[in-house]
Amino acid sequence: MRSSNPVFSRRGFSRDNGYAGFNTAAQAGYAQGNPYAQNPYAQNPYAQQDLQQGAPPQAPATTGRMTMDDVVMRSALTLGTVAVGAALAWILLPVSTTSYGLAFGAAIIAMVLALVQSFKRTPSPALILGYAAFEGVFLGVISEMYNSRWSGAPFQAVLGTMAVSAATLLVYKAGWVRVTARYARIGMAIAMAFILVMAVNLLLVAFGVAEDGGLRSFGPLGAIVGIIAIVLGAFFLTLDFKQIEDGIAYGAPRSESWLAAFGLTLTLVWIYVEMLRLVAIFSSND
Repeated sequence: MRSSNPVFSRRGFSRDNGYAGFNTAAQAGYAQGNPYAQNPYAQNPYAQQDLQQGAPPQAPATTGRMTMDDVVMRSALTLGTVAVGAALAWILLPVSTTSYGLAFGAAIIAMVLALVQSFKRTPSPALILGYAAFEGVFLGVISEMYNSRWSGAPFQAVLGTMAVSAATLLVYKAGWVRVTARYARIGMAIAMAFILVMAVNLLLVAFGVAEDGGLRSFGPLGAIVGIIAIVLGAFFLTLDFKQIEDGIAYGAPRSESWLAAFGLTLTLVWIYVEMLRLVAIFSSND
């Protein structure tokens, strides 16, 4: 199982990754007896050896395998580290030019750590918790900045993030959204296009071509872009839920629960930041 950054990549959906299982010969050979044959994304990534030996995939022993408790514990630890880092930054770094610089530096370090973990084949708890700590510092500073101008914005953003997460989980568990390979490909194409447009917009703003933030302004256009970003965050959550569900069902190694926690944290941070901007936009228009 592989869970990655919505900003960077979702390696679990690459054609070369055993987890996605797109069109591999072994899976094709077992397609007739596989109840998931019509859904390439749902193939068992942990049954490759059985398939190569000509035997149907068997559920692995539970010893050392990922469980929901493992995912919950790792996610709580990772998100708790983000929360502690944010609280300390809020308390110890009052809004100033210095704190902005520290927040920018923390964001860069967090990005680097996330990239390193995204390209590693195995999870590293140290890298994941390090990312969470530096991301927390960044979130603490920007949350205090938003709160100083729009009182209560961070609290509203937290509530909004929780609401989006709960609604997405409800929709996923109810089966209203089916996470298939086609769904993942289309969603990722839209997400990559969105990120590319945002990167271009950032360059235009940096060079003075676009004024007032361009597409990321605090006006109606910025609100529309923010809503699109939050919808994409919900899309990433469905991918995370599917990866966790399949990892548990197919007996992923317990260490994979760290990747599940990493993916969830990245996605929730994405949603929180976008929700914070959206709350500020609506507050500015009151």
